[in-house]
Amino acid sequence: MREFARSLPMALLKARESVMSRFRPLLRAHDLTEQQWRVLRAGVGAGGPEVTALARRSFILMPSLSRILQNLEARALIKRRPAKKDQRRALISVTKAGRTLVARIAPYSERHYAEIERIFGPEKLE
Repeated sequence: MREFARSLPMALLKARESVMSRFRPLLRAHDLTEQQWRVLRAGVGAGGPEVTALARRSFILMPSLSRILQNLEARALIKRRPAKKDQRRALISVTKAGRTLVARIAPYSERHYAEIERIFGPEKLE
């Protein structure tokens, strides 16, 4: 068996940690967790997805997503509304305040992406 530290899951976690260490201070400065940012980013431009679709799109498990949505809704960054065809389902939309926050963070985020692209090359990021 491959050494634990050299396993694919650990290599991927190290790569993720390396990337996210650049973004965490930016997110913290805007009082966002990584998961909250993913939900906002996944929700912007998604056309009001159902909660289950948002969970898949943002790679967040439903129990965690429920808590994240409660927090974002309390901060008026997202809005939840029942689906027309099935009132048991909820649709999520990013509010104007949420879109403004994403737009405020985006230029800084893009700078981090540009630096990562400069280091690794655009072909490796595709």
